[in-house]
Amino acid sequence: MAHDLTDAQLFTNRELSLLEFQKRVLMEAQDASNPLLERVIFLSIFGSNIDEFFQVRVAVLKQRVTSGAEEPRVDGLTGSELLDAIHREVAQLEQGAYACLRDQLKPALAEAGIRIADYAELEEPARAALDDYFQRTVFPVLTPLAFDTGRPFPHISNLSLNLGVVVRDAHGVERFARVKIPNTLPQLVPAAPQVYVWLEQLIAANLQALFPGLDIVEAHPFHVTRDAEVAIQELESDDLLETIEEAVWRRRFRAVIRLQVDRNIPPGIVKLLAEEMEVPERAVYRVDGPLALSRLRQLYGLDRPDLKYKPFSPHTPAELQPRAKEDIFSVIRREDVLLHHPFESFQPVVEFIRSAAHDPDVLAIKMTLYRVGRNSPIVQALLEGIEEGKQVSVLLELKARFDEESNIEWARALEREGVHVIYGLVGLKVHSKIALVVRREGEVMRRYVHLGTGNYNPQTARLYTDLSLFTCDEQIGADATDLFNYLTGYSAKTELRKLLVAPVSLRSGLEALINREIDLARAGKKGHLIFKMNALEDPDMIRLLYRASQAGIRIDLLVRGLCCLRPGIPGVSENITVRSVIGRFLEHARIYYFRNGGREEVYLGSADLMPRNLNRRVEVLFPVKDLKLVSRLRDDILEVYMADTVNAHELRADGSYHRPLRAETLGGVDSHQRCMIARG
Repeated sequence: MAHDLTDAQLFTNRELSLLEFQKRVLMEAQDASNPLLERVIFLSIFGSNIDEFFQVRVAVLKQRVTSGAEEPRVDGLTGSELLDAIHREVAQLEQGAYACLRDQLKPALAEAGIRIADYAELEEPARAALDDYFQRTVFPVLTPLAFDTGRPFPHISNLSLNLGVVVRDAHGVERFARVKIPNTLPQLVPAAPQVYVWLEQLIAANLQALFPGLDIVEAHPFHVTRDAEVAIQELESDDLLETIEEAVWRRRFRAVIRLQVDRNIPPGIVKLLAEEMEVPERAVYRVDGPLALSRLRQLYGLDRPDLKYKPFSPHTPAELQPRAKEDIFSVIRREDVLLHHPFESFQPVVEFIRSAAHDPDVLAIKMTLYRVGRNSPIVQALLEGIEEGKQVSVLLELKARFDEESNIEWARALEREGVHVIYGLVGLKVHSKIALVVRREGEVMRRYVHLGTGNYNPQTARLYTDLSLFTCDEQIGADATDLFNYLTGYSAKTELRKLLVAPVSLRSGLEALINREIDLARAGKKGHLIFKMNALEDPDMIRLLYRASQAGIRIDLLVRGLCCLRPGIPGVSENITVRSVIGRFLEHARIYYFRNGGREEVYLGSADLMPRNLNRRVEVLFPVKDLKLVSRLRDDILEVYMADTVNAHELRADGSYHRPLRAETLGGVDSHQRCMIARG
């Protein structure tokens, strides 16, 4: 029986799948087998993720529904239907999150000697100490903003936490005012050793200092999430940097997408807030607990190693250690080097750039930067290269969402020191992770290349699982040169030797590799695909994987986040399994394995199978040619992840995920632990 692979029943909606991912993150906070402060961090991450989901995904959806410019969805849902479904799912998720905090984490923290108390329940000496802190530290920072006929409703900034205050004057007239909770101060204020009170409670208890001569009728917290998806008019821009600066500024004034309020807030205040900020009832969320759960991250700073994961020191291969007999270029000339972060240190990547900066035989350094973080040693090494007289070129992607301001600062700092900075390409985000070092060795000009799956950011390299490949393969080096010519100049070259580059050849290259597997399977050869990525959304790629499954090919997908493919459908995807691994580290590496009739091929890179990665970004997938490294990727990474029975969630055909019971996994496989042991 032939199946219609365009049938909406074969696809899960991407937004609802993304909320399923948030559910898996929340499960880590609910999991009592995780260390207590790690559970707190997972709940904080859940809060941040939901904030971003509204700022970006819900914002885009509302823009399209409002404008009437909805695009057909492969899952068949209309925009209004999807917004209703999102509201129901988020309400249920947040109910679970606050129940987790109230019923699990707070009691467990109290048992561990860490108490989050209500201001009103404290003894008088503790309240007096807090009130003194308020007068000395908090009060000078606060600015009450009135709302009346002479003063318009104040601007409420994105992700801000506020108090909506009702005051009464001597004539009995009630008025509304807003007090912003300053995010520059600790959100959990120490009231006693290991006893904390939320900052908004302390401010609410001392509002009389802000409104002398008035009666405080009531005060209630509210939290605002704005649309952060600002369209950048690149084609109309004369100066991309200035255009992006303006877009970041405009983001502050975008529409309110979500209003969170305390469960006990009176309807009148909700009505006032909703009317003034033009928030529909569907976008008002009432919660039972402290708003802005991301603020729980502060507790992780406590010196309580007994409540955290055991410290882990990444391994550095002996030949790449600072005291090694060979320099890093000699090591790479001998053989390709593969590093699996964070189990293996990111420091060799930093040393690669630093060595290039100071090596007298290095003539040029070129690299792409997407998210570099603060106090970047990579940027410092590039600046040292300029001081040493190297030609240094950097494509610094200014459009990296929520890192625009940081990247603008880095771009200007690099330009001031003489680095040739390219801001990005019109209409495309440069998401590839590649560094090219050109070195004179006698009569030979040799190119050394670092290719990665993650950002050049040492901080996140300790938290994200990624892969790095060092090589001086001549064809990859030539491809890297062509790629940088494309990024910095006007090269129109479309055919590269070994690299697959979006938006030029990545989609067609992957399609050819999958179709080759299908042809081999139809010729009677055993087929196997293993794809590891963050997200699987692209409809054409999903249909191609369905066709591969129909050809009898075994397909194992490791998809951390959203997955629009439905596995296990008879006649369509019964040969496909999908697992999501959520654990100590954030899965970030992209790996594409092809059995190829026994002549295995593996590609690594920065690209997920999403329309944006394949069509609207500059992405790079690079081959791993050393057979020893191919075996390592297959046996020590992919097979270990597929065998995980501790951190893995299995996707069902209905779009829900199943996690094996802990009773079934005692002594089971923890892929992160296995990798730490293997490389520790």
